[in-house]
Amino acid sequence: MNRIENSKSYSGAELDNVFFRPMVEGDDARGLGIRVLYNMPVPTTLHFWRRSGEILHQYKTAGWVGSETADRLRKTIELHRVKAEAGYSADEYFSLVYDSLSRSSLGRVEDLSGTELEEAETAMFRDAIQESVRATMWLGKSDRDAGLNTFDGFICRILADVESETDMAVSTYELVTADNVVETLQGVWDGASLALKDLKSEGQLAFFVTTDIYQAYEESLEKPDLEAAYIARRDGTEVLTYRGIPLVDVKISDYILKYADLATSFVLLTDRRNLALALNTSDFPGTEVRMWYNPDLMENRQRAVFMAGCDYLLPELVSMGYAE
Repeated sequence: MNRIENSKSYSGAELDNVFFRPMVEGDDARGLGIRVLYNMPVPTTLHFWRRSGEILHQYKTAGWVGSETADRLRKTIELHRVKAEAGYSADEYFSLVYDSLSRSSLGRVEDLSGTELEEAETAMFRDAIQESVRATMWLGKSDRDAGLNTFDGFICRILADVESETDMAVSTYELVTADNVVETLQGVWDGASLALKDLKSEGQLAFFVTTDIYQAYEESLEKPDLEAAYIARRDGTEVLTYRGIPLVDVKISDYILKYADLATSFVLLTDRRNLALALNTSDFPGTEVRMWYNPDLMENRQRAVFMAGCDYLLPELVSMGYAE
């Protein structure tokens, strides 16, 4: 046998439990570094609670002096219907699934049938969807003619709001090298609002950066005039931080080369809770995942239909520098 002909279809609870929930839970979802909202009530809304002001009052023997209620800020995430499709020649598809099984503990590679086969096919398609969603989450632009255009990503939404949002700190920079990367990061920090800086103690701030920024900062830490340079060169650096805030490499260099209409490089300082990706597979008709074999073309095909979108909540919790 050198082809896989069994059809698979997921919908309803099976679509949720078998296909999408593993994609939005566990280490892979946490690796995104942001909030992931899955099958939240529609319309999907971001919430951010701001504590009330002073609640201490002079003690009196009687009476009630109530404080102001906490402010609740919210923003609705616009969800878009998206479709993921992939086609493989029968031989190519067989080889990919065979290779996936051989590198995992799903089952015996000599028995390409049943549950092991289905898990291997599902995992391969799920990984492809997750990567495409992740890239669109950062560089998506819905009015782009082609490529990452299913919904607007964070960078597109932030840049679109720069003129209308007075609380947003966004600036541009030139080419970043190991010699000036610290200056670039410091500039983004200096531009941050007091509200954003005050959240540092909660441990949720992050510099989301493109790979060029990450590598330049890593190189700057290895300069011989730094006391820790020898240790960094010897042991490596597991997590890069600036001012105690981690740098997160968003790893979209390949996509930036293709879609440079937003930014060729960026540093985004924000609270992780200020960014959210929303996926929905339960509240819209026609949501499904199918995998089937087309005998006329001798081709294996995969298709997924679902809803997706992303947004940020508070402009005052955004400080960004970027290169056009």
